[in-house]
Amino acid sequence: MFLRHLTFLRAVLLHSISAYGGPQGHLAMMMKTFVQQRKDVTEKELMEYTAFCQLLPGASSSQTLTLIGYKRGGIPLAIVTLLIWISPACLLMGSLSFLLQYFDKQALHQDIFKYVQPMAVGFLLFGGIKAYKISVKNIATFFIAIFSLVIALFFKSPWTFPALIIIGGVISNFSNKRIPDLEEKPKKIQWNNLWLFALIFILAGVLSEVARTNDWITRRPFNLFENFYRFGSLVFGGGDVLIAMMLEQYVSREKTQYLSAEELLTGVGIMRAIPGPTFSVTAYVGGMVMRNFGTGYQLLGCMIAPVAIFLPSLLLVLFFFPIWQNLKKHVVIYRALEGINAVVVGLMWSATFIFISAITMNWYNIAFMLGALLILLYTKIPSPVIVLACILLGWLCK
Repeated sequence: MFLRHLTFLRAVLLHSISAYGGPQGHLAMMMKTFVQQRKDVTEKELMEYTAFCQLLPGASSSQTLTLIGYKRGGIPLAIVTLLIWISPACLLMGSLSFLLQYFDKQALHQDIFKYVQPMAVGFLLFGGIKAYKISVKNIATFFIAIFSLVIALFFKSPWTFPALIIIGGVISNFSNKRIPDLEEKPKKIQWNNLWLFALIFILAGVLSEVARTNDWITRRPFNLFENFYRFGSLVFGGGDVLIAMMLEQYVSREKTQYLSAEELLTGVGIMRAIPGPTFSVTAYVGGMVMRNFGTGYQLLGCMIAPVAIFLPSLLLVLFFFPIWQNLKKHVVIYRALEGINAVVVGLMWSATFIFISAITMNWYNIAFMLGALLILLYTKIPSPVIVLACILLGWLCK
């Protein structure tokens, strides 16, 4: 089965080593690679997947890519897709926990990536333009998108995204958009994923507490798994919220102060400079938390943390997506999709403005930003080639 999807998996691998810009940037690159070039999904399907994943806790861009794999080859291909997507970034971040002591921390912030950030803004602009054309088709959706843009810019709560999506869905229900005639029968709901999610959550909590109260020598791996599985089950709002959780758990708490604020921020800074999911920073934190127990335990920490953080995302998305597909056949949900997709457009433009405000507006940043946008709009050059060219130019001009 996997041989039939080899070209798709190769595209996922290339995406994993070239996707910059956080969840919204990843969405823009997915639109270029999996919609325009490969046609694995339609523009409408990709926007729907993104809107659905915004309602769930966990890594939204990873869940969206998982659903693309799920559409092509079911659960087995969805799992392999997720593993390929997260592996390169997690390997890099896990290695950093070993190598950090041998490097000058300032040397890690090389100018080699100086053109990547404006390039990522170009990708965000491309994604925002394409999403706007797909999802904003009347006055109501235009105002929903603008409202979502303004709220996302000024309110940083992790509950902002799901709240906006619910509001957008409610508003668009006042339209008289007719539900189409769908011949598909509702799919049977598989409850196994939800039971597995709940069972792991309970077992992880119980074993972690037993290990702590009985002062097991091997207690820290159990504590580490429980911490990150809980984070992955509850985090809304993406990587920034996860970083705040890790800061509180491993820096601020006296009993679990396993790394300094400077060490955590160094890992976060490097994570933002490499492609892939922002949750890959957990591989670095897991290694740092376990470093005092030796190389073997440190390597174990680098593996436990990303597995624990991405596992609830996988289980939840594969459980709730069939339910979502069934609900979509009801007129209330079908009408809500129009508003939900408009909210996603507003969130994409919000991320674009935030990135633009974060970079220095000199001539070469503007040139790389607009250059990336024009290349994406008017050529068929693959996304990895654009990213590689920007990194190469940064290395040559450092």
